Amino acid sequence: MTGPAAGGWPPRIKPSGRDRLIRGLLRLLVGATLRVTVEGADRLPPGPALLCFNHQSWFDPFVIIARLPPSPVLMFFGPREADMRVGWRNHLIAWSHRCIPYRPAKDNLLTVSRRAEALLAAGARIVIAPEGRIHVGESVLLPLEKGAAFLAMRGRVPLVPVAINGVGWLRFRGRVRLRVGEPIPTGGRPTKEAVAAASDRLAAALLVLTADWPDAPPPGPVWSWLTELYNDWPEGRRPQAPQLGLQRPD
Repeated sequence: MTGPAAGGWPPRIKPSGRDRLIRGLLRLLVGATLRVTVEGADRLPPGPALLCFNHQSWFDPFVIIARLPPSPVLMFFGPREADMRVGWRNHLIAWSHRCIPYRPAKDNLLTVSRRAEALLAAGARIVIAPEGRIHVGESVLLPLEKGAAFLAMRGRVPLVPVAINGVGWLRFRGRVRLRVGEPIPTGGRPTKEAVAAASDRLAAALLVLTADWPDAPPPGPVWSWLTELYNDWPEGRRPQAPQLGLQRPD
């Protein structure tokens, strides 16, 4: 079987032995290092959807894979890589066959969009970080890119807000919450106005889901190092204070 990262298409959308192995290992890893609670998993629609999460850490996808239901299959939108053959992480991602990578230059967006639509039509769930980058601040949300809403409307599937809190700083047996919000239905033509409205609804939902989680101080040197190990900060280093972003309406 070949996957999208290796050039083959389409990937299998039914859970495979490889999926079970990856999820089993991640459940062991996450369960041994963190205390994760999941809220609202029953809100997940039974069929295809776009699961949209707030992005604070390279560890976010591991928590999602380990703790959300494995079926329908989860396909991750990203990473932004020019060459998925470089680096052991990219090799691992490619081996999983569960990603839809796209190039930083965004010169393959039409192909990526068609692949995403094909996966949704086949029944998969696509997981995406609509902020487009990681950020500092447990209750902060950066302005969302419109791609998630556009793909959901094109695929006629709901947007599902998924909030992750507690991973801004990783710490041994630290408390992490994975909270699923109410699905946001989409439909109709993906006009600029309709896409913007759906994206605004998604942002408002994520802000509500994350609003009650306080920022934590950095852990010790080992866990601080582990937190930053694969974080790709556009600023070149971790910002010292929570970043300015969208505000939850009172």
